Amino acid sequence: MWNGDLIDLDAYFDRLGLTPGPGGDPESLLRLLHRAHLAAICFENADVRDGVPIGLDVPSLQDKLVRRRRGGWCFEQNLLFAAVLERLGHQVTGMAARVLLGRSGDIPRTHALLRVDGRWLADVGFGGGGLLTPLPLVPDVVVRQGDWAFRLDHRDGVWTLHSSQGGGWTTLYDFTEDPRTPADYEVLNHYLATHPKSVFLGRLVVQRTDEHARHSITDRVLTEARPDGSVVKRELTADELTTTLREDFGLELPTARA
Repeated sequence: MWNGDLIDLDAYFDRLGLTPGPGGDPESLLRLLHRAHLAAICFENADVRDGVPIGLDVPSLQDKLVRRRRGGWCFEQNLLFAAVLERLGHQVTGMAARVLLGRSGDIPRTHALLRVDGRWLADVGFGGGGLLTPLPLVPDVVVRQGDWAFRLDHRDGVWTLHSSQGGGWTTLYDFTEDPRTPADYEVLNHYLATHPKSVFLGRLVVQRTDEHARHSITDRVLTEARPDGSVVKRELTADELTTTLREDFGLELPTARA
């Protein structure tokens, strides 16, 4: 399904700063890879902003995210991760989520995420303060990951992921376990990259979440948001943008414009 046989595991582990084939039980390795992937490969949409086509085949994903050390958005990140996990012997099912971020209404399911081994929610492609490590698909259990806390609700076949922020719970997204294929993601990828109402068109979006904060750039605005609800923003100059992308996000973008 995910063409894991095409993955260069040595190159991927090197990109994550891990030694090839780290040992340990499968669950520990899954958590290790999830966290290391997030730390090394940030969310970014520079190609979408610039009208560059996004390839979702494994060779294209390896070239961009691994060899050229770029980031990517949810389809790129989670398809690469699915191929790696499949190669390592995990059972991976693609799913689609409706990104809410506290909103409601008629919102399409356009976010790619993964179910692993039938019982873990894995998502290395959600830039908006998402999971650091896989979350058990168990409802009504609060799980702490660094300073963040998450919980899942499950009602009428729909899972909803919440994050504790500013003393309350914010809804991040909801999803069903209906399986999605790489072909499904190709359609969603094209929709988000071309639809005139897509929030990713015409502006740079870069995001990285660690144990303590979500760091993001939108155009030239650098934001640090913490789980306690505190937010710090500042405008970057063109030179500061290039430096911040390189030093804080590990990115050398083809055109670091705002």
